[in-house]
Order: sequence, then structure tokens, then C-alpha cells
Amino acid sequence: MAVPLFNLAPDLKNSLQQSFRLLDEAFDAVPQRAETQGRSEEYVGRWIRERRISRDRIILATKVTGPSGQMTWIRDGPNCLDARNITEAIDNSLLRMRTDYIDLHQIHWPDRYVPMFGQTEYDPTRQFCSVPIDEQLDALGRAVDAGKIRYIGLSNETPYGVMKFLQLAKGVGGSPKIVSVQKRLNKVDITVSSSKLNLGIKEHLGLLDKGDAKLIISLLAYSPLAMGILSGKYFSRDGGPSHARMILFKGKYSEGESRYNLSNAIIKAATKEYIDIAEKYALPPVSLAIAFVLKHPLIASAIFGATKPWQLQEVLKACDINLTPEIIVEIDKVHARSSTWGLHRNVASDTNVLLLYGRLLY
Repeated sequence: MAVPLFNLAPDLKNSLQQSFRLLDEAFDAVPQRAETQGRSEEYVGRWIRERRISRDRIILATKVTGPSGQMTWIRDGPNCLDARNITEAIDNSLLRMRTDYIDLHQIHWPDRYVPMFGQTEYDPTRQFCSVPIDEQLDALGRAVDAGKIRYIGLSNETPYGVMKFLQLAKGVGGSPKIVSVQKRLNKVDITVSSSKLNLGIKEHLGLLDKGDAKLIISLLAYSPLAMGILSGKYFSRDGGPSHARMILFKGKYSEGESRYNLSNAIIKAATKEYIDIAEKYALPPVSLAIAFVLKHPLIASAIFGATKPWQLQEVLKACDINLTPEIIVEIDKVHARSSTWGLHRNVASDTNVLLLYGRLLY
């Protein structure tokens, strides 16, 4: 879940401590399981109502789950992302949050086979019959027309998928345009492809033709702290605090735990170097990691989790950090070494693209 950060401020008749106590229950719904399905939305909706926060001060974003044979408690384990499933997901979210509209509604993952969540190789034998993208756009468009959602976005999507959604929205009258895509981005895991960002960079610099300018989309970066390893907390002698996610929920995030496994010498060395850079410039490692992500001109938001007030303060401090040329040079050097070691190498899902490293990310 994403916490509406600017509404956690003490000037809204509640202290930071009270806000976090109110939202603690929502975090109890993680990781996903049948008995807690939907509670995050319920708790966030209740929090907004009980604090009597004006709806226009909140940006609510949620998702519709794609095909899943494992999460059978979500719409009977949806086998497709057709109009019925999309409409049902939107209506259920509105009901749970008890709100009239959703600001941003995203497709959590594609309704077609693509390697994701740790997979890098494309296996053609795993293809399945999927719902056409134009049908998905039509269902989302009808929800926009009905006032149920304001904008639509994608998550865990490939460059091909993003461009296909944009192409179809442009060709079908009245179809909503994708405004954002959510992908993971942090200093040890750069998997955002150049084909996706180059389009945005060209538009940002005014280099696109006028007819192409409407193709720009924003990036919502998740896992900016690499599941917490960039905070440095897992380098303690005891392996990290007992309430840390990769300890508290050990084995529940196997894909992420594998990607950010500090027993991997390359990952450990690069992470330690990033933490050393933060210490050298008297910055909290968390603040530097978030600032790194926010520095990119196409980033609309960095998505993170915080369970303690001081954690939130370290994240917010990133907004005031100026990444000097000296800091950028040092980060670039770590990128150069770690990419040579193989840390940042990744095969894009269904298109051959290069990854962005070092200075290109600034």
C-alpha cells in the first residue's frame, strides 16, 4: 500500500505517532493472504474519514490484479483481465475505501505471459490466450467516463506493452491515455530500460516532434531502498532489527530476497559502497537512496514503506538533498564497477533494449 504522506503531518489534528498507529493495521495485511485481502484499502479509507481529511488533499492509487493461479481469494483467482474483472476490482476498491473515485488505477501486471518478478528469460511455451489490450482500455475508459477513476497507469509492464497501450489509446477515440508506469528502481537494481526512459527524456528536453509529445508518461519507482538493504540496517552484527521486513517475513518475498541477498558478494560490496558514500557526506543512507531516485526528471513519485516516524523523516529529508557533482561522480564509480561485475545486467522481458547506467540516470 502507498501511504498519503502529506496527510501524516501533525497539523491535521493528529501527531505522527497517532497517524502511524492508525495505519499499523494496514501493514498487518502484508504479505498477501486470504484473511487480510482488501484490509489495506479499508484502513486507509477509514483513516481518511476519521481524520475528516478533504478528499482533494489525497491522491489515492490502487490496482487491479492480473491473472493469478495462486491468489485464489482475489476474484476466485482471476484467470484473465477482462471487462468484468476490471469493473469488479474498481467497484470493490471504491466500496472498501468508501470513496467516490480513485485518482490513479493501475494494471498490476500484464494479462499476457511476460517474464517478471525475477524471471529474465522468455519461454514461448508459457504463452496463453490473453485479453486484448483494447478491451482492457475500453473497460478502463468506461470507468473514467463514469467518474469512478480519474487516470490509468501500468505496473510491471514492458516497453512493448507500454507503447502498445499508448498506440491503441491514440487510435481508439475516447480511450484514456496511460499516464504512468510503475517499475522498480534503486541504486543496486536498475531495470528500467532505455527505450522507455529515452522517450521521456527526449520529450523532457523538447526533442520530440509535436505529434509525439503526448506519448510522455511518468515513472513511479518502487523499491527505492532495495527492500531496505540500502538503509544499512542489515549490516549490523545481528543481521538487522527483528521488525525488519526481510526478517519478520523471511521466506515470504523469495523473489526480492534473492535479488537483494547480501550473501551475494557483489550486491554486498556495492551496497556497502553506497552506504559509505552517504556517511562520507553526512547523509542518512535512506535519504541518499531516495534522493538518487527522485533526481531523475521523469520520476513522479517514489513508493516506499515506513513503520516508524523516524523512518518517514529520513525519507522526507531526501526532498531537500542536493546531489552535488562530487556525490554523483562517486555513485557513478560504483555503478561502473558493479555493472562490470554483473550486478546491473538484466535481460528485458520482450524487447531487446539496453539498460541505463550511471550518469544517464541523472
